[in-house]
Amino acid sequence: QAKLVESGGGLVQPGGSLRLSCVFDIYGFGHYDMGWYRQAPGRQRELVAQITKNRNTTYADSAKGRFTISRDNGAGAVYLQMNNLQPEDTALYVCNAQIASVDYWGQGTQVTVSS
Repeated sequence: QAKLVESGGGLVQPGGSLRLSCVFDIYGFGHYDMGWYRQAPGRQRELVAQITKNRNTTYADSAKGRFTISRDNGAGAVYLQMNNLQPEDTALYVCNAQIASVDYWGQGTQVTVSS
């Protein structure tokens, strides 16, 4: 079964940066819309950023101007560059792939922003 594998999370100080990676080992990666979601304790999962198969991007208001989503179809990967991280960005970041209303989810990578 196809898997999404995230990496790149960790502990960072406020104002710092992280780059998350998600590799989706599946044939036809370029046909999938890809996204990053996050879930903090006690809160619902929320969309952080999405990049469609046509490379159109969407960002949550909280991510605009600080985060950048990108994809490398040849590598089967999607990335999330996160700058100027703040404590409220602390969450489990989960990668999503979608095609024809079918969703695939990764296990997530933890991002903790703390001094």
